[in-house]
Amino acid sequence: MAKGNLPAPTRGPVRVFMTGATGYVGSRLAAALVGRGHPVKALARPASISRIPDGCEPVAGDALHGLSYAGSIAPSHTFVHLVGVSHPSPAKAEDFLKVDLASVDAAVAAALVANISHFVYVSVAHPAPVMKAYVATRQKAEAIIRASGMAATFVRPWYVLGPGHRWPYALLPMYALLRMIPATRQGAERLGLVTIGQMVAALVHAVEDPVDGGVRIIDVPAIRQSRSRLNPPA
Repeated sequence: MAKGNLPAPTRGPVRVFMTGATGYVGSRLAAALVGRGHPVKALARPASISRIPDGCEPVAGDALHGLSYAGSIAPSHTFVHLVGVSHPSPAKAEDFLKVDLASVDAAVAAALVANISHFVYVSVAHPAPVMKAYVATRQKAEAIIRASGMAATFVRPWYVLGPGHRWPYALLPMYALLRMIPATRQGAERLGLVTIGQMVAALVHAVEDPVDGGVRIIDVPAIRQSRSRLNPPA
């Protein structure tokens, strides 16, 4: 059985270039992909190179400046972009533009130069009644990727539960109640909570089953199904 209790991929290895590989989701995804036999190039600032998961090929560069790493992307054909401001809050609206949006601009330009065939982006569930600046920034990022013409997958979680990210567990009873009410059921599903395991499984699925053209959306309900989809019943 492949690492992470997921079945072995049915296709050959996928060459992946990742940004954000030292982060909360990225570090786990990079380790999972390497464990499943996929060659992974991982971008990090020189000071963070030592934090890149074992088995990845480190690439030193600045996620905000595509020219610093564009020449190192090849021969990858899938680009996974996970850069973003940590612990987003309404007070970080300016940082969303300077980091989240700027890094997407840089990544798309670099990916086009490298002839990337599939771009995977972690966005956010929307519309949403809160975190409007964050959601608006991710929507602008999606628009930049769409305009590039690259085949793309947008993974749209709302909040990813895991180590150090557990406080929303207290909201689970409220989510259960909202799902019981017809008027709020759809919103509760779209803005539901997912686990880090489900999130990594969704991204593994996105990498191993790329779209040939256009844009695919993996929303919260689909993220929740990802682990079971990669682990079909016997």
